[in-house]
Amino acid sequence: MSMKSQQENMRRLHELLSRDLSYIWGERECGPNGAKKAYLNQGKVFLRALAKDLGLRDVVVKSNAAGIAVSGDCSLCGMWEDGGIYVCIEQPVCGGENVILYRTIRNLKDHRGGYNNYIRLSELADMPYEELLRRMGALRKADVLPWAA
Repeated sequence: MSMKSQQENMRRLHELLSRDLSYIWGERECGPNGAKKAYLNQGKVFLRALAKDLGLRDVVVKSNAAGIAVSGDCSLCGMWEDGGIYVCIEQPVCGGENVILYRTIRNLKDHRGGYNNYIRLSELADMPYEELLRRMGALRKADVLPWAA
């Protein structure tokens, strides 16, 4: 996918994450045509292209719709030769700003990983895709010694 199309995907994700994705007052909203379904599909498309742009191998992209009171999440686990990255996109339950979490992992089954890094919803609106790649790509070069407990 081109940088321009990924920039558009980021804009669309920002738009979707700015809405209340836990909306429960209508069948269509939670059904196949709702904003939650659109967000989960857009998130998976974005993460698959992100994995290619980061040069990851052994990539796993998942989405979890969860229940009606939450947005659900989309996640990516991928490996480089010397470590990996975990990326999760979700709408915080209590209205927080952190919508993208990313951290280092040692392998695809590493559920603790390194220190959490976040991208805020307000940053997602204006951030160039190249900057997102730079931030996440920096984890590849980061010292892998400090791991969260």
